[in-house]
Amino acid sequence: MPVVHLEAGLRSGNIKSPFPEEANRKIISQIAALHLTPTAGSKQNLLVENHPEKDIVITGNTVIDALLQAVSYKTDIVSDVRLAAAVADQKPLILVTTHRRESWQNMSGVGKALRRLAQKYPQFSIVLPAHRNPIVRNAILPQLEGLENTIATEPLPYNEFTQVMKAAHIVLTDSGGVQEEAPALGKPVLVMRENTERPEAVTAGTVRLIGTDEDRIVDEVSTLIDDQKAYDLMANAVNPYGDGKAAQRSVAAIAELLGVGTRLPDFSS
Repeated sequence: MPVVHLEAGLRSGNIKSPFPEEANRKIISQIAALHLTPTAGSKQNLLVENHPEKDIVITGNTVIDALLQAVSYKTDIVSDVRLAAAVADQKPLILVTTHRRESWQNMSGVGKALRRLAQKYPQFSIVLPAHRNPIVRNAILPQLEGLENTIATEPLPYNEFTQVMKAAHIVLTDSGGVQEEAPALGKPVLVMRENTERPEAVTAGTVRLIGTDEDRIVDEVSTLIDDQKAYDLMANAVNPYGDGKAAQRSVAAIAELLGVGTRLPDFSS
């Protein structure tokens, strides 16, 4: 049975970060008959590893398809009353997601940075859909206690999360997928990681790697709030990860692999 690898070719160059995704992706590439890559850079990674070019298709990322479909629907936020009110009132939001194993060592620094930002910018609401891992919760949630402009929720359903992301002014994250999704909505993304398997986003200017240092997080968020030019530069950068037609290209490529169709032209950003 042929193996098809969707979102193939992502590489950070560090086998330990992201963990275990970096190793898993390299292993899957060894057995895949068809590699569906989101970008030309991902394709190049596979070519460097000597995978045949005929087995590689640049599709864009299907997460962009899902995102654009999700935000096209009117979804009420029912998971948290305070969050629903903040979105309805169009209060400026800083959306924060963090969970990665690589961030655990300095997770308390992330919490301290969020506290300082909440105090520095009371006109903003800081929204944290809190990961269920107790390491994350114990490090961050105590730092947010007593602050009226912080909203910590349970993990949100995807349709609600996309509405919050659409409403956000800035996104602060260590998630891989959010690095692709938020820029599609014109949101600057500050990535709390030291490296990324999505370097195209860094090159395009849609995301910035800032790590987990407390002062650095405060400084980078403050720049985007205080400097409109810096904000616009990131918000208006072109997202390199898709046009909403990745699924169509993927289906066509699989049909060709099975001998019942013809692949479509590659995605190009």
